Amino acid sequence: MHPSAMETVWQRMERTADALRKNNMEATCVKTAQDVVPVVRSLLHPGDVVSNGGSVSLAETGVMDLLRSGEYRFLDREGLSGDELGRVYRNAFSADAYFASANAVTDAGEIFNVDGNGNRVAAIAFGPKKVILVVGCNKLVADLHEAETRLETLAAPANTKRLSCATPCRETGVCAHCHSPARVCCTYTVQRFQRQKGRIHVILVAEPLGF
Repeated sequence: MHPSAMETVWQRMERTADALRKNNMEATCVKTAQDVVPVVRSLLHPGDVVSNGGSVSLAETGVMDLLRSGEYRFLDREGLSGDELGRVYRNAFSADAYFASANAVTDAGEIFNVDGNGNRVAAIAFGPKKVILVVGCNKLVADLHEAETRLETLAAPANTKRLSCATPCRETGVCAHCHSPARVCCTYTVQRFQRQKGRIHVILVAEPLGF
C-alpha cells in the first residue's frame, strides 16, 4: 500500500503543497470549493488583465464568475472562434494572471497537463506574469505513471464527452492513442520546477473538482 493511503486528504494535500514549494511554486490548501474565490481575490489587483484555459474546476469554484464580474480586464474566449479566438489565445501570454487547472499533481510536486490546441499548456509554461491553478483532491497522484493512467482512463474520456469530440475514448471510456482530428490529448507537459519563484500558484481543494 502506498504510504499516502493511510493519510487523510488534508494531510496529503499539505504534503503535496510542501513538495510544490520545494519546486519554487506557491501552494495554498483550502477545505471547500467555496474557499477558492477569496484566495483568488487575494492574488489579484483590481483592473488586472486575466485569462483562462478550459477548466470545469474554475466554473465549479466560482472563479469564472469572478473573472467576468467586471473587477478585472477579462480576455474572455467564450463564444469565439477562428481568428478572434486565436487573438485571445495569444493575448493571454501578456496577462497579469492566467487561470487553469491541472490533469494531475504528483506527490513530488510535479504538475502534469495534457492539451489539445496547446494554448493552455503553453501559457502555463511561459508568458503570463502569474499562473493560478485550481486543483481538486481527486487529481492528486503518486507519480507521473499514475497521472498518465488517470488521463487515459478518466480525464480524457470525460472531456471528449463534455466537448462532444468524435474520438474512440468518448465511446469506450479508455484512450486508444488515436489519430482522430478531434483528439484532445496532443501536447503533454510536466512542470517539475518553476525558475521564476512563485509564478505558479496552486490552490489545492479538499473536494473533487472537474475531471
